[in-house]
Amino acid sequence: MSLPKEQTEPPPPGPVENAISAIGRACSWMWLVLAGVIVVNVVLRYVFDQGLIQLEELQWHIYAVVFMVGLSYTYNEDSHIRVDIFYDHFPPKLKNWIELIGLTLFMIPLCLVLIYYGIIFAKDAFEIMEASSSPGGLPYRWIIKSILPLAFVLFLISILIRILKCLRFIFSSNQG
Repeated sequence: MSLPKEQTEPPPPGPVENAISAIGRACSWMWLVLAGVIVVNVVLRYVFDQGLIQLEELQWHIYAVVFMVGLSYTYNEDSHIRVDIFYDHFPPKLKNWIELIGLTLFMIPLCLVLIYYGIIFAKDAFEIMEASSSPGGLPYRWIIKSILPLAFVLFLISILIRILKCLRFIFSSNQG
C-alpha cells in the first residue's frame, strides 16, 4: 500500500541544491567568528578602554554576509517562515501554483533588480576604491558590497530550482 500523495518523499536534492546547502553550512560557521569578534570588541572596550572601529565594522560585514547568503540556504532547505492561515489548508497542487506565480511575478524580478543594481553598486565602490568614512575604518568596501549581487545570484538559483519543482509537481501525471 502506498502513502497518500502528500506524504510521498520528495526527489533527492540535485548537485546545485547540494552546493547551495554546502555554501550555507560553511557560511553558518561565520556566526562563531562574529561572536568572537563581538567578545574581543567588548573586552577591548570595557576592560582595556580601547574601542576599535575596524572590529565594529567587521561585525556588520560578517552579519551582512551570513544573512544574505543565508537567504538562499534557508529557501533551498525550505526552512523559511510562511505566515498564512489559508495556505496550510490548500491542496498541494494549489500551493504549488501559488508558489509558482509568486516566484515568477515577484521574486525573480526582485532578484534581477538587486543583482543588476548590486553589480553597479559594487563596481562603483571598486572603481573609487571606496573605504570606510570612519577614521581607522575598514578599506575595500567593494568587497562587502560585492556580496549583495553574489548572494542574490544564489537566491535566484534557489528560486529557479523551486520553480522547476513546482512545475514538475503541477504537471506530473500522478499528482491529483
